[in-house]
Parts: sequence; structure tokens; C-alpha cells
Amino acid sequence: MATIREITSYADWDALQASVPPSSVLIISFHAPWAAPCAQMSTVLKTLAAEYPADDSRTTWVSLNAEELSDISEKYDVTAVPFLVLAKEGRVLETVSGSSAVKVRNAIENWAGKPNASQTPTNGTATNTNGDAAAVAAAADGTKIVGDELPKEDLNKRLGELVKAAPVMLFMKGTPSAPQCGFSRQIVAMLRENSVKYGFFNILADDEVRQGLKEFAEWPTYPQLWMDGELVGGLDIVKEEVENDPEFFKPYSVAN
Repeated sequence: MATIREITSYADWDALQASVPPSSVLIISFHAPWAAPCAQMSTVLKTLAAEYPADDSRTTWVSLNAEELSDISEKYDVTAVPFLVLAKEGRVLETVSGSSAVKVRNAIENWAGKPNASQTPTNGTATNTNGDAAAVAAAADGTKIVGDELPKEDLNKRLGELVKAAPVMLFMKGTPSAPQCGFSRQIVAMLRENSVKYGFFNILADDEVRQGLKEFAEWPTYPQLWMDGELVGGLDIVKEEVENDPEFFKPYSVAN
């Protein structure tokens, strides 16, 4: 059965690029340790990879940390995790954002073809490979999956982890290098001016987070700035904080 190779350095990535057969679909899984859905997606991908023979040149499976290998993430426009890229001979065939096992399976089978095996053992249990791999993921982490959406309690858990993913977290429209609204652009400029080290999440790439965070935070608009897991507010509130205290961002400066 095929396995997923973890890419841990740019040297690993370069070696991989040189070794992928021209006929192979390169399946790249981008993940981050703080994003709970990535663990679920890892289980799904391991299950799907196991359905393809190890000597099947149709697929090459790799996984990498989107934050540690940020240059590769930028190359493929990764703005949220989990994020899957299917590529062949340097050309992106399809991308899948989020943790939908159905979408992932459909994308892989569309470009690489269906696996030949009819059943694959998973942790000692036979699993029907023609079924939804989400069932395997659900069994692995105890999460009940309904369609593509997480139950509310699981979504709130995910949001609680996201707002604490970095000491300063910005939930914005777009990315710092390509903001998709004027308010997001202004708050990014403020953070840069104050040399703040921060994490960000592009809410346009994940509608579940976009809608859920409004209720979770009891704040209906974006961008939202969070510090130490607590909501500061939007652009106007952040401006007020800086005006009242010019050293508001000092504890989070890269100089400290």
C-alpha cells in the first residue's frame, strides 16, 4: 500500500520534485499542529493512500507543515489548513480546502483513478474502500461528521484553538500579502508598523470559520484581532487602543 512521506525541509522538497514520475499525480497535504481538522484529514489521507498499491506510479503522497515551509505554502496559495493540492508535472490540477473527506476522495480519484483494491484493513478493521473515508476519520477521533460541517460543539472547540494559535491572531479577508478589504489592509499595516509577530487566518477560505467566529466572538464583522486568546476587536477598536497606549503592541514585538 502507498504511504505518505513527511517533507520536513526544503532539501527534502527538492529531492521529491526530482524523483516524482512524470505520470504521477503529486498529492500534497498542508497541515499545522494547532489546527484540529488536520488530524482528521491525516487519518482520511492515510486511509485513501493505503488503498493504492505501493508500486502504483499513479500517485505520490506527501505531507508538510504549512508554517515551517512557508515558501512552498505561498507557491500554492495556501491560506488555511488543512489544504490539499493535486499537481502533475509542475501544474496544479485541483485544490481542496477544508476537511471534507468526500471532496478529497473525489478529487484524487478524478485525477489518479480509483484504486484497484476492494478492501483495506485499517488498524485491524476491514473498511469498505468504496464508502466515505470520513467514517474512518470519525472513528479515529470520535467526531461525528454531518455532511461537510462540524457539529457546533466541535466547531467551537476548533475556534477556541484557532484564536489561541498565536499570541496575536488576525482573522482577516485575504492574506497579509494580499488583503481583500481596506479594513484588513489597514490593520495589517498597523501590525507591521509596530513590528508585531502575528498569525493570521483568511476567513474567505473557510466559510465555516467565517460564520462561526461571528457567534463565538459575539462580534459580527471582520477583521478581528485576538491577543492571548481574547478578542480585542476590529480596526476602530485597535486604533483606539494604540491611540490610548502607544506601547499597546510592545509585548508582542519581534524585538521582545
